[in-house]
Amino acid sequence: MLIKLLARYLGRYWPLLVGVLVFQFASALAALFLPTLNADIIDHGVAVGDTGYILRRGSIMLLVALGQILAAIVATFCAAKSAMSLGRDIRNDVFQRVSTFSEREVSRFGSGSLITRNTNDVQQVQMLGVMSATMLVMAPMMAIGGIIMALRQDVGLSWILGVSIPVLLVLAAAVIARMVPLFRRYQTRIDAVNRVMREQLTGVRVVRAFVRETIEEKRFRKANTDIYVVGRNVGSMFVLLFPLVMLVMNLTIVAVVWFGGIEVNEGNAQIGTIFAFMQYVGMILGGVMMASFMAIMIPRAAVSADRIGEVLDAETTLVPPQNPVTEMTRPGQVVFDDVEFTYPGADQPILSGISFRAEPGETVAIIGSTGAGKTTLVSLIPRLFDATGGTVSVHGVDVREADLDTLWSGIGLVPQRPFLFSGTVRSNLRFGRDGATDDELWEALEIAQAADFVREKPEGLDTPISQGGTNVSGGQRQRLAIARAIVRRPDMLVFDDSFSALDLTTDARLRQALWRELPGVTKIVVAQRVSTITDADRILVLDDGRAVGVGTHEELLETSDTYREIVESQLGATETSA
Repeated sequence: MLIKLLARYLGRYWPLLVGVLVFQFASALAALFLPTLNADIIDHGVAVGDTGYILRRGSIMLLVALGQILAAIVATFCAAKSAMSLGRDIRNDVFQRVSTFSEREVSRFGSGSLITRNTNDVQQVQMLGVMSATMLVMAPMMAIGGIIMALRQDVGLSWILGVSIPVLLVLAAAVIARMVPLFRRYQTRIDAVNRVMREQLTGVRVVRAFVRETIEEKRFRKANTDIYVVGRNVGSMFVLLFPLVMLVMNLTIVAVVWFGGIEVNEGNAQIGTIFAFMQYVGMILGGVMMASFMAIMIPRAAVSADRIGEVLDAETTLVPPQNPVTEMTRPGQVVFDDVEFTYPGADQPILSGISFRAEPGETVAIIGSTGAGKTTLVSLIPRLFDATGGTVSVHGVDVREADLDTLWSGIGLVPQRPFLFSGTVRSNLRFGRDGATDDELWEALEIAQAADFVREKPEGLDTPISQGGTNVSGGQRQRLAIARAIVRRPDMLVFDDSFSALDLTTDARLRQALWRELPGVTKIVVAQRVSTITDADRILVLDDGRAVGVGTHEELLETSDTYREIVESQLGATETSA
């Protein structure tokens, strides 16, 4: 997957990669010739005291060194630019892919893991991209070219390289083999820390309300300790590898000095030659070290690439139709025909045999006990899930055949847990429709019974909203979410238990305003309170995922035992007999 991922993206930056190859080649070539020039100066210029020769050769060395520096700078710039572009494009594609996921795929990966995959995992691949581009030509050229140049200087000392290089490779391979499983566990531990941290931050009120701070601290400490242990083991491998590499390098240089000195003493070699041979040995072992460092990074990047690939290759259940329908024949109409829905891995369907219809302008309420499948049912309308049986038609078109943007543009959804984005009241309302004027925003706030508390704020529509809307009350957050849906000017409004945080008076005023100001808009209302739905045109009663009653409030009191029990539990026997 790592090779596939790099090939998929790096091909987009081939001019930069060509620049990296050319300038790395030039830099390596210059580095290989410097020791030879240095040896010539020592053996010829210094030996005979020829100052002119030294100056001429020294000038050439200086120019070659400057050329090497410039080539290295340009190569590094091209490598960094291509690697940063790689990270940018992968993050963008992962985000785009996740945005197409249904709730099913998001639940399968987990939000914490998806965040880790789009940040830490991408960073690992990006770092490998930088190092690969930087060392792609340099490491093999320094190693192979160094061996060739060293043999040109002194073949008699080549046996030292035949011993040190295999030893170095065996040490690196042994350490890398132990690192691969550690890196996989490390990424999993990062997921766990992110998950625990997100849960504690999101549920901080619950944690404090139940005095669970100590328990949660222990839970986080365990996740943190787990990642510390794996990270320590990874660090131990690094700590073990580099001293071993340095030991081999130093022993190799000592051997070159020792046996080279013997050759100089016997007159078989000159000092400059031994000096150049030592420099080439440093280059060779440096190239092997760079290759070892790359090999260490590859396992972790490979693990990260696999995790990124899982997201990019994940098949979303929300498959766009091949020939999407963009013309809605009955805006605001909803038809469920023998609908069934089963969550992945579940033994029993959560919804079964659901059939009902809502015509444009009608109000259809859905009520039932907790776990009856109310939220799942309304999630099928905007196609957050796909039904596993039967058909769901919205605006006169099967949702699986409709163009998703056209489908969603006609639906205003207020979720069970209303979410506000960081910004202002104005920016949150315009999330429903970008071009809405301030007058339209105030009109939506009036209908949603939110205008009063917004006017009380000194900044009005520019009142800041924190992430998640945590700086406003639950009821205010719900009303702002309802106003945002109204600003959209949809053909249909779907309220998923969106009145639960409102008091009875505000609830009644809001419903009256909705019915009065938006008479042509279809309203699908999921509610727990009977008082919210008594004036609905049609009420669907769910029990254990099945429709056990459909009708008006009065009809259901006579025909549905389940509905009558719900009414009695909330309003008492007087209401059921009225």
